[in-house]
Amino acid sequence: MSIDFFNSPCRESARKEKLFGICDDQDGKKAYTNTSDPERWIARVINNPSHEIAFTAIDHCTTVNKEGTNDQESTCDGMLTFEDSLYLVELKNQQSGGWIPDATKQLENTIKLLQRHHNLAEYKYLKAFVCNRKHPRFKTIENSTNKAFFDRTKFRLDVQANIAIKK
Repeated sequence: MSIDFFNSPCRESARKEKLFGICDDQDGKKAYTNTSDPERWIARVINNPSHEIAFTAIDHCTTVNKEGTNDQESTCDGMLTFEDSLYLVELKNQQSGGWIPDATKQLENTIKLLQRHHNLAEYKYLKAFVCNRKHPRFKTIENSTNKAFFDRTKFRLDVQANIAIKK
């Protein structure tokens, strides 16, 4: 059975604001974007070029079961799509613990599912973001970890709460 991640009822209308947030209230509901309450934001999208960016919630919205079971696949919170770019986003609100490896696994699994159900060739820029409200500053990842993630997925990995749209 094919899953369509791009034509989902969880796809929000595209927005052009120069700054908006991505929220996850950690209540078992899907992630969403917001412009009015920065205190709720886990990730900040800085859209200086004012591109039309669509956010699509994945976790708690697009149900993908593990093959042959009723167990759900682990997926990231959502994705941003604009022009020829696809950015996956995993939102965390943890002070300590293994939040980076956990988030990276969720992103990698989502990428695997996307690649199984879609041809991503139309996207020139593929990025995966781990965003944590408790650790908003850029967290350095070893080059070898970054390269291994890219080699496995063809996505660049960033760990920071600011998602800068540059082109």
